Amino acid sequence: MSLSDSPSERRFREKVRQFADRHIAPIAQKVEDGYFPREVLQRLGGERLLGAAFPKADGGLGLGWVFETIVAEEISAVSAATEMARLASGALYAAPFAYFATKVQKRQYLLPVLTGEKVGALALTEPKAGSDAASLKTYARRTGRDFVLNGEKRFITNGGVADFLFVFAVTDRSKPSTAGLSSFVVPRESRGLEVVKAYGLLGMHGANVVHLRFRNVRVSEDNVVGGINRGFPILLDELDRERPAVAAGMLGIARSAFESAVDYSMQREQFGRPIREFEGVSFKISDMAVQLEASRLLILKAARLLDEGKSARLEGAMAKLFATEAAFDVAHQALQIHGGIGYTRDLPIERYFRDARFMMIGGGTSEIMRFLIQREIYQGRTRRSC
Repeated sequence: MSLSDSPSERRFREKVRQFADRHIAPIAQKVEDGYFPREVLQRLGGERLLGAAFPKADGGLGLGWVFETIVAEEISAVSAATEMARLASGALYAAPFAYFATKVQKRQYLLPVLTGEKVGALALTEPKAGSDAASLKTYARRTGRDFVLNGEKRFITNGGVADFLFVFAVTDRSKPSTAGLSSFVVPRESRGLEVVKAYGLLGMHGANVVHLRFRNVRVSEDNVVGGINRGFPILLDELDRERPAVAAGMLGIARSAFESAVDYSMQREQFGRPIREFEGVSFKISDMAVQLEASRLLILKAARLLDEGKSARLEGAMAKLFATEAAFDVAHQALQIHGGIGYTRDLPIERYFRDARFMMIGGGTSEIMRFLIQREIYQGRTRRSC
């Protein structure tokens, strides 16, 4: 397993970086002010950067999950909120379709999202089911060839602007949720689907995060993805793929904060010399560099395992735990190096600090990542001893 980017990965990274500099950097402040970057998603789709990991037949590039993490890092380094919108549509929504949907479903509900023509959203979290994803209450009752959905979903990224929602709902209450869960694609225009509220966030300004309500929303059985009562494996696969991608997005934020801190420490003078010459500053830079490199290696390992068709549950949880906590620490130390000017809105450091805090909660809390890591360790030890 290679521990560095291949030549093709480096070329791809440069392509995405140039795209971000050309098309995302000019609107980063506009997004920060609350603008949803739909036209950026369209441009990404035009460049086929929304489906880098997915097969060409589905509208992607067929490059694998390492390339997905490259896109996540490079876009987030310029605008984390824009990356949230891209990730929610082009990865979290799209991955279940790419790996579990029929050709007809892909053509109707995946291809338009990967081209950027439409926007997707993953509807999983509920008011009483966050970390405990197996406790979902949204219920889909069968009536003939249709299903009628009732329930609520909250903290749904892109939920207020998405054309299609990928929804997890219980379809058999007599079974444990792990055996009675199904997944559906629900078009935005479906009657009975409403946005209850849009959340104002501490960071990630410009991201569209909402609370949804389903009141007798009728969908055809043709909108079931992966089969009736077969939703839980889809859910697990989505989460395993989400974690290294989320970690890569946080790495992008941390990298930008680190680079800003390095540049500022070389320019800012106190007591007649650049502050980089004080160990109180330069040692922070050293620690930050180590955190960035360790994050990158953990993300790369998890993504390469996924590309090899292997389980990355443990490695993905490790990558998300370490990279998200490291990103916040790096942003915190970068702000400290900037001193008072870092706490103002004259520089983007305060934005990096706010944005970096989110993913220690979103996509699975740090506490849940630690739970998954210890569980995988003990289960692996038990299997080897049997």
